[in-house]
Amino acid sequence: MRKLMVIPLVAAGMVAMSGCSKSPVKETVKVDAINLANLDTTVAPGTDFYQYACGGWIEKNPLKPEYSRFGTFDQLRNDNEEQLRTLINELGTTPQEAGSVAWKIGTLYEMGLDSVKLNNEGMVPIKDQLEAIQRLGTKADVAKMVAVLHKEGMAPFFALFVDADEKNSSMNIVQLYQAGIGMGDRDYYLLDDEGTMKMRDAYKQFINRLFTLTGASPEQAEAAVNAVMKIETGIAEISFSREDLRDSQKNYNKIKLDEFKAKNNPIEWDVYFESMGLMEIEYLDAKQLPFYGALDEFLKNVSIDEQKYYLAFNLLNAAAPYLSDDFVAAEFDFYGKTMSGKQEQKPRWKRSLSTVNSSLGEAVGQMYVAKYFPASSKEKMLTLVGNLQKALSERIAGLEWMSDETKAKAQEKLSAFIVKIGYPDKWRDYTALEIKDDSYWANVCRSNIFEMDYMLAQAGKPVDRSRWGMTPQTVNAYYNPTTNEICFPAAILQPPFFNPDADDAVNYGAIGVVIGHEMTHGFDDQGRNYDKDGNLFDWWTAEDAVRFTERADRLVQQYDDIIVVDSVHANGRYTLGENIADQGGLLVSHLAYLNSLNGKTPTPIDGFTNEQRFYLGYATLWGQNIRPEEILRLTKIDPHSLGKWRVNAALRNIDTFYSAFDIKEGDPMYMMPADRVVIW
Repeated sequence: MRKLMVIPLVAAGMVAMSGCSKSPVKETVKVDAINLANLDTTVAPGTDFYQYACGGWIEKNPLKPEYSRFGTFDQLRNDNEEQLRTLINELGTTPQEAGSVAWKIGTLYEMGLDSVKLNNEGMVPIKDQLEAIQRLGTKADVAKMVAVLHKEGMAPFFALFVDADEKNSSMNIVQLYQAGIGMGDRDYYLLDDEGTMKMRDAYKQFINRLFTLTGASPEQAEAAVNAVMKIETGIAEISFSREDLRDSQKNYNKIKLDEFKAKNNPIEWDVYFESMGLMEIEYLDAKQLPFYGALDEFLKNVSIDEQKYYLAFNLLNAAAPYLSDDFVAAEFDFYGKTMSGKQEQKPRWKRSLSTVNSSLGEAVGQMYVAKYFPASSKEKMLTLVGNLQKALSERIAGLEWMSDETKAKAQEKLSAFIVKIGYPDKWRDYTALEIKDDSYWANVCRSNIFEMDYMLAQAGKPVDRSRWGMTPQTVNAYYNPTTNEICFPAAILQPPFFNPDADDAVNYGAIGVVIGHEMTHGFDDQGRNYDKDGNLFDWWTAEDAVRFTERADRLVQQYDDIIVVDSVHANGRYTLGENIADQGGLLVSHLAYLNSLNGKTPTPIDGFTNEQRFYLGYATLWGQNIRPEEILRLTKIDPHSLGKWRVNAALRNIDTFYSAFDIKEGDPMYMMPADRVVIW
C-alpha cells in the first residue's frame, strides 16, 4: 500500500513514461470540440443534463467485458495504452544493450507476455518465500518478515512510507498508516447486510482457493481462511473510518520513536525498524495513533501460526497477478468479477504494460513525451493556469462570507502555487534496478524493493519539490497540499480535456475546469488546513472557519440525498473535498473564460452559444457506462462522486448554468436559489 498524499482528479490512473523533446513526432488528428452525435437531444437539458450531454456517447460505447466502468477518461487511457504498446514494441525491433533502460523495459514487458513460462512455473516463483514464512517461530521472526513484505510491496498490519512532515513541510519524515485488510474497506468486514455478507463469503472462497493452489490440504486451507478473516476483521474493527481518514489534524501524530515503541508493541519494533534500515530516526508520524495500541491488544489473542497464515495470504494475494493463469484467474474472479462486475480479464499485453509502468514509469514517460507531447501544449497550459489563478484570486477577493484577514492568507497561498505541466525537469535513474530473466514475480519484487529503498533514502532529508507524484503518461491530475503544487501530466493534455482545435469555451469548460478543480483542492475541506508552504497550520479566523463549515455541511447534505443505486445513497461527507473542487473548478474556470473574452460575445457554433459550449465541454469529461457492482464498490472506496453526479449535482449550484440552458422552476435540474451552495 502506498499512502497517496496527492489529491488526484480521478481515483485511479495509469502511470506512463516521460521524456522531453522539442520536436515530437505525434501525428495530429483533428477532434471535434463538441461531437453532436454524443448528445441525446431526446432529453431536455433541464430534465437530466448528464443524459442530454453524454447520452449519445453512452449509447455508442457499451461496456466491454473487461471493464466495470468505461468513460471518456478510460477511452483516453485506452488510446494511451495503444501508444505505449507501440513504443515498447518498437524497442524490440532493434537489439538493446543488456542492462540498459530500454532493455529493462522490453525484457519486463516480454516476461509478462510469456504465458508458457508463467504456466510452467506455477507457484515456483513464490515457493521460497512461502517456506520462509512457514519457518517463522517467534514474534521477532514475524516482525522481520513484516519488514521483508513491506519492502516487497505488501502491507500486512500497517504500511510505512516517507513523505513531508505535515507541520514541517520542508523535511521528510517516516510515517505509518493503517492497512492490512484485503477487501480495502472496513465496512466489508463489519456490516451484516445481505450484499456485504455475500462479499465476505466470496472473499473466504478466494482465500481458500489461493491456498489450495499452493497444495494446501482442505484442512489447511480452511485454517488459513479462519486465520485471515480473524485478523483482517480485527484490523477492520480498530481502523479509522474513511470519513475520519480525511481529518488532517486527527491523522497527524508526530511522536518520538522511543515513546511510540513504549506505548505499544504489536510487533517487535526494534527488529522491524532495524530490518527497514531506520534505527537512526528520532521521530515518526504514526498517522492513526490509536490503531497501533489497539493492534497490540488484538494480537495478544492471535497465535504465531495464525499470523503465518495471514502473512502467507498477503504474499499470495500480491503475487497472484504475476503467476500462472490459475492464480491470475482466482485473483480476477474475486476482485474483478465479484467486487467490480467485470466479465473478463484485460488482455495480457495491457496487464504487462501496467507492470512496466509501475516499475519503470518515468523511463517509459521519457519515451512517451518525446514522441507524443508537443511543446506548444505546455506553453498554452501555462497561459491557462495563469488565467485561472487570476480568476480564483478575483473570486477570493469577492467572497461575501470571508473576512479580509483570511482572504489575505488565501491569496498568499494561491500566489505560492507550484505549477507542474507535462513532465519533470529531471528524470529518475533506473540504473540500480535489476531486471533478470528469472521470474516475472521476482522482478516485480525487486522493483518494489527499488521503490521502497528510493523512498526510505529520503527519511530525515529535505523534501525535493521537483519530484512528481504522477508520471507524464498518466491520464489524471493532482494537487499536493504539503508542497502546495498542482500537476498536469502530458497524457491528460489532449482531447477531450485539452483540444488545440477547439474554441476557448470548450477548452475552458474541460481542461480549464480540471485546472480550477486542482487549484480549489488547496482550499477544500482538507486542503484549506495547509498554509502556503504546505504546513498543517490553521490560518483561518474562527468565524470564517465556521462559515466555511456551514456551507460545506449544506453541500454534504445535497450529495447525501443522492441515491446511486437501489436504496444506496452517496456519501456526501466522504466525497466533500472532490465536490468542492468540482464546483470551484466550474466557477473559477467560467470567470477565467469570461475574462478572456474582454467583453466580446463569440458567435454560436453548431447552434450552441459559447456559454452552452462551456458546460457541454465540462459534461463531456464524465460520460460513462458503469456496472451496478462497481457503483457500490466506488461508493465505498472512492472520494469522488460518480460521473453522473459530477455533472448534475455540481451544475445545480451554478447560476450561469441555469441561464445558459434556460432552466426554470419545475425542471428536475432546477434548485431554488436559496438552496444553492457556493463556497469558492
